[in-house]
Amino acid sequence: MSDANGDIEASTGSLHHRATAFSAPRHSDSFEPKDNYYEEKHIGTTDGAPPDSIREHEQPKLKRRLKGRQMSMIAIGGTIGTGLFIGSGTTLATAGPAGSLIAYLVIGSMVFFVCTSLGEMSTFIPTSDPFNHFAARFMDPALGFAFGWNYWYSWMLTVASELVACGIIVQYWLPHVNGIVWSLIALVIMFLLNAISVRGYGEAEFWMSSLKVLAVFVFLIVGILTVTGATGGDHIGGRNWHIEGAPFKDNIVGILKACIVAAFSFQGTEIIGVTVGECANPRREVPRAIRSVFWRILFFYISSILIIGLVIPNNNENLVEAGAVSDVGISPFTMVFQLAGAKWAAHVMNAVVLITVLSAGNSGLYACARVLWVLAKEGKAPKILRKVTKHGVPIWALVFTALWSTVIFCISLAGNQNVYVFLINLSGLSGIVFWIGIGLCHWRFRRAYVAQGYDVKDLPYRAAFFPFGPVYALALLVIIVFGQGYGTIWPSFDALNFVSTYLALLLFLIFWLTWKYTKKTKWVKLLDIDLTTGTLLEMERNGDIDIFPPDAPWTWKKYFRWMQRKSEVQSID
Repeated sequence: MSDANGDIEASTGSLHHRATAFSAPRHSDSFEPKDNYYEEKHIGTTDGAPPDSIREHEQPKLKRRLKGRQMSMIAIGGTIGTGLFIGSGTTLATAGPAGSLIAYLVIGSMVFFVCTSLGEMSTFIPTSDPFNHFAARFMDPALGFAFGWNYWYSWMLTVASELVACGIIVQYWLPHVNGIVWSLIALVIMFLLNAISVRGYGEAEFWMSSLKVLAVFVFLIVGILTVTGATGGDHIGGRNWHIEGAPFKDNIVGILKACIVAAFSFQGTEIIGVTVGECANPRREVPRAIRSVFWRILFFYISSILIIGLVIPNNNENLVEAGAVSDVGISPFTMVFQLAGAKWAAHVMNAVVLITVLSAGNSGLYACARVLWVLAKEGKAPKILRKVTKHGVPIWALVFTALWSTVIFCISLAGNQNVYVFLINLSGLSGIVFWIGIGLCHWRFRRAYVAQGYDVKDLPYRAAFFPFGPVYALALLVIIVFGQGYGTIWPSFDALNFVSTYLALLLFLIFWLTWKYTKKTKWVKLLDIDLTTGTLLEMERNGDIDIFPPDAPWTWKKYFRWMQRKSEVQSID
């Protein structure tokens, strides 16, 4: 027993050494910000005070109560959504079985690099609003303001759309009850789960994500049995890869169109970066969750798309029609279950989609409240939104978001669907915008880190394949942004749809330029970027975050961690 205690003490001691040994650049003995440092560098609040996200111990703060199992399931839950359960059929009809598979592989790899970029920065500087904070810190405070509000209204609009979806889904079973009733009940449930404590949100996401994972796992088993003829009485094999429009439909054009659809299916994976601000052990849990992104994408998305392409012909007319929650009866997942002889498939998938919608709305309220709280602390939103309950919930930011989502939801009931569609389109492209922001921030962060004399080997988590990763992701994202509006200008120009598609970009530019003009912000130079305050190491040293002894990895994990470290070393070289 004494030997075991000694090992733990030694491990803890080594962690304490890590928390204190790396607090200043190699080329200077110390770094002491001047009294007006934040005012001069335009970082943080407009009155020149240090950002509250940096000086956490000076203000009421969020509670770091998200555990490892919750973080892992939140990361998984962010991957699985209605884009997989319902929208995946659109890519099969657009690009064929092989084309849709390639599209999801390409976009999945891009999402992986986006998440690793976010993971590196969030582990180094744990904050609840990485989009605002990193952009303001590494590039321009005005960009931080724009990215922060962009992320908020994107998720706020998503919550509103999920409320509409809840009413439609429950009416599948109870058509005689007004859908508004179920939408309001869903809003109350989402609000209470977030208002109780962060544990309430984390536990709810844990169980909802578990059910989604179970649904995909059962689907894959049933799909394999259906392809082989073990169920359904028909040995399908690779037959559907040799019909008209397969394996590729419209060649490269079809793949590009499918990539755009796939990109919107993956939105929500970045929410793991928001949860870092309330993670009990960011040093361990964030890298663990980020490293599993690749395997989640491979297992849940790629495997599902492969099964759908094998079981369902790409010329099935239902694939074109299925694209909204009201089409759950003809979703690809439902069709696979029905081909396997499961007459109850539509009911089961309707329940799964309902859980998915509740999970998305729950996560949306959580993300909006945290981002808005940080914006308020930095003087970029009304001060009243800084209020935090004794359980660590930014209550007024939560109420503010819920009210605005309700307003948008009411607009959808007013009969003016053009206005509603206009607003909902904002949430689509704005998701791509803050993914672009993540890539740009990571590029600036690494350049500043090296320019100031730091060694990348000292980072708590290193993104693999830098600089290829962020460059590759940024290039694809730019293509998606321009490709999204292709249908509005060819073969004929549609002014209304064009403006609706790119309204998110216009709104982002308005936020950015307005704040830049009114606050006279400046671009932050690489050598002026603050890489010492508010870091994980500083928080561990100050006692803001507990220092945990390292886990002894399972034998089978050691190989994969060795492969990860090897790829990281190659990216450094």
